[in-house]
Amino acid sequence: MVQFISFFVFTAFVAAYSSWKLRKDRLSTQDGYFLGGRSLTGVVIAGSLLLTNISTEHLVGMNGDAYKHGAIIIAWEVTSALALVAAALYFAPRYLKMGITTIPEFLEKRFDGLTRTIIAFLLIVSFVSTLLPIVLYSGAISIERIFDISTLLNIDQNTALWLTVVTVGCIGAVYAIFGGLKMVAYTDTINGVGLLVAGISVPLLALWGIGEGNMAKGLQLVFEKAPQKFNVVSSEVSIGEGARDAILPFEVLFTGLVINQLYFWAMHQSIIQRVLGAVNLKEAQKGLLYTGLLKILVPLIIVLPGIIAFYYFGDAFYDKKELVYPNLVKKVLPFWMTGFFVAVLMGAILSTFNSALNSAATIFSLGIYKRYLNKNANEKTLVQMGKTTSAVLALFAIGIAPFIAYAPKGLYQLLQQLNGIFFIPMATVILAGFFLPKVSAKAARVGLLFGTLFYIFTNFVGQVNLHYVHIWGIEFVLNIVVMLLVSKFYPRTNTFSIGNIGIVDITPWKYARGFTMFLVLATLAVYIFLGRVG
Repeated sequence: MVQFISFFVFTAFVAAYSSWKLRKDRLSTQDGYFLGGRSLTGVVIAGSLLLTNISTEHLVGMNGDAYKHGAIIIAWEVTSALALVAAALYFAPRYLKMGITTIPEFLEKRFDGLTRTIIAFLLIVSFVSTLLPIVLYSGAISIERIFDISTLLNIDQNTALWLTVVTVGCIGAVYAIFGGLKMVAYTDTINGVGLLVAGISVPLLALWGIGEGNMAKGLQLVFEKAPQKFNVVSSEVSIGEGARDAILPFEVLFTGLVINQLYFWAMHQSIIQRVLGAVNLKEAQKGLLYTGLLKILVPLIIVLPGIIAFYYFGDAFYDKKELVYPNLVKKVLPFWMTGFFVAVLMGAILSTFNSALNSAATIFSLGIYKRYLNKNANEKTLVQMGKTTSAVLALFAIGIAPFIAYAPKGLYQLLQQLNGIFFIPMATVILAGFFLPKVSAKAARVGLLFGTLFYIFTNFVGQVNLHYVHIWGIEFVLNIVVMLLVSKFYPRTNTFSIGNIGIVDITPWKYARGFTMFLVLATLAVYIFLGRVG
């Protein structure tokens, strides 16, 4: 009973506080619903970005990978700081100058309306087919395992999983539909604090228990059990036999991972939408750079517990990695605290789920519905369409989520491999839009098609003996070559320049460059000090 009380108290507090903060907001306007009234501050942006990114596919999936393969997966996190630096110093000022609401809107200004529509469609498909279902499934596993819902309700585990997916999906849809971006951002911030508190409690309490009251001794014992798991530099092969089964070879950090990180943190709609909703450039840069610091620290929550789990469980969960984190939580957390932890876990699920729904609704309403279906739609109609879109996409995701159980890969690996279908082609086109002025609209569309087909064929059909992140890097280079070649035969006809339309103040944060240097040095330090461990 104590579990459920702590769960409901924290969940109710988040909902009540966020609703109270929004009591005077005008959610019926386009900017009010889709961009939070362009009023988000640095702390709110950072909290929302962290929770939008960190969800159960990280807590469950990455800890599962760390449990089996060690700290080599830390690269997904710490290298994010460098991409966030690029987002803060280069991309954010240009986005805010243009006053755009979506990334596809930039592509229309740079290329044409058809390119915008294709990207909008690909983004929506990527949300529904990859991110949303995996977030729901991984969250449902954790909640079912910690609360033991199947036993509590006297039903089988598959039914309990479906029930949990439906419940979490419906709650998330309600937040996204009725609160808009600002509701999502406020709930993210509160849940972000909860996630940091609850998440760090798991390894600290585990080390306290292992060391019998001495956490340093506990960490030493965990290290002595498997010192190789603390090494952040992977010796896996990235080319040839065995490359397809490798988790994250060190070489891929310098090829496709660079493009993936840059796309996600500087161009992905669910991330950049918070930046577009900033009150000014100063707060946008604060939010992005604060997030960079959090991403360097967050492995304490989504990598270290997995390594500690190996101390407790050995290789018992190697074939069911997604179960190791929920079992670790049940083992080390006090009984009374598990309810609060599940509430925070629910918040992490809802954050990513809500953010994707809100972004998809924004893209569809402004980029497809208003452009093709109702050109004269007013702001109230667009907001209503956004709510309808969120509801429909939530139902799709709920229907797909339980079938993720049959995926042969680990959850986080599966998500990244599927993301490659969409992320790299879109990243290529957006980067060409900024840095290659000769690339034409037709070339951009050919690049999208070529990149998508190339990745599907090489990774899923032909199954070449290359790590999939290397395939991203090759795909990026070939995409650029293809677009430049096509542009020679079909040259660009429109003109484009980035001008300041004056929607928000674009005075930069005076500490942005100093904070940038700190993040770069901190990222390098992780690899210098942990690269030879074990």
